Amino acid sequence: MATSRAVVPMAAIFLLVAFSTSRVASSLRHGHGLGMCHASGYLPGKSGNCDPINQSDCCKDGKQYPQYRCSPPVTSSTKAVLTLNSFEKGKDGGGPSECDNSYHSDEEKVVALSTGWFNNMARCSHQIKITANGKSVYAKVVDECDSVYGCDEDHNFEPPCHNNIVDASPAVWNALGLDQNIGTVDITWSDE
Repeated sequence: MATSRAVVPMAAIFLLVAFSTSRVASSLRHGHGLGMCHASGYLPGKSGNCDPINQSDCCKDGKQYPQYRCSPPVTSSTKAVLTLNSFEKGKDGGGPSECDNSYHSDEEKVVALSTGWFNNMARCSHQIKITANGKSVYAKVVDECDSVYGCDEDHNFEPPCHNNIVDASPAVWNALGLDQNIGTVDITWSDE
């Protein structure tokens, strides 16, 4: 009888280890853990009245655009790509900013963050520190750079943002001494 009791706990331990290993593997495949973030789906492109100001990428009919519900983990020096965006009415930013339902002047230091970093509005009105070109600037989070939806009027018929975007106003670019004609620059940012 003693051997049958020992078998039950060993089988239970084996099943627990197998289940845990399977969960970890599944978690890693789906972009959770170890800082990975993979596309959660693809959006079929639909072209429209896209304003290509600020080097905007306009949707193409039928092209598949990756969608992201996550972003890389935020650290004290999070790597990202800075893009240029106007938050003024009638410009390439689309509708009003999600945080305050308002438009913002190109003279304001404001940004939109990729969906995962925007974190369901948790960073609204927070100041983040952006560093590039040996300079740093603080900017207020006012909007989401939507990483899930796009290719419609609300998004200027632009595809969903990548998962690592800090979409910044011209004032941020100017404060960092960056050439707006470049359109994208590698940066780091942090919560401040």
